[in-house]
Amino acid sequence: MLDKNLKNAKILIVDDHQLNIDLLQSYLEMQGFNTIQATTDPRQTLSLFKSFEPDLILLDLMMPQLSGYEVLELLKPLIHEDTYWPVLVLTADISPHAKQRALASGARDFLAKPFDFVEVFLRIRNLLETRYLYQQLEKKNRILEEKVAMLIKVMSQWNK
Repeated sequence: MLDKNLKNAKILIVDDHQLNIDLLQSYLEMQGFNTIQATTDPRQTLSLFKSFEPDLILLDLMMPQLSGYEVLELLKPLIHEDTYWPVLVLTADISPHAKQRALASGARDFLAKPFDFVEVFLRIRNLLETRYLYQQLEKKNRILEEKVAMLIKVMSQWNK
């Protein structure tokens, strides 16, 4: 069940090099992921985020027009603090500063280019699994809150 949900996850790729997008998309499709959107223009990220509602974003850091750091900052107001919305940064900048800054800006994981596709898949799987589990927990919490509210209502009627 979990694997099926992960394979149905929506993935957004944001990278200014079409070749990187093509490689990632081909690899992800070979792994069974079939709901993928991509852009080479980071300025489209917010509109794609709103319309596509991805479960995971694969984000380059060094792009023209907007850096990955700027994209992360623009996404912050759209993501509720209680929501787990993973961003995996894929970048050629392997400096400790870049990694720390990306993670501090909201990325959940960081991989250096050129990347090992097996590692990319495993990181994607881990991030999506965590998102799925968070969503299940939120769903169960909503159900529990509804049941408690209904119980309180019934008990208040009995006390009258």
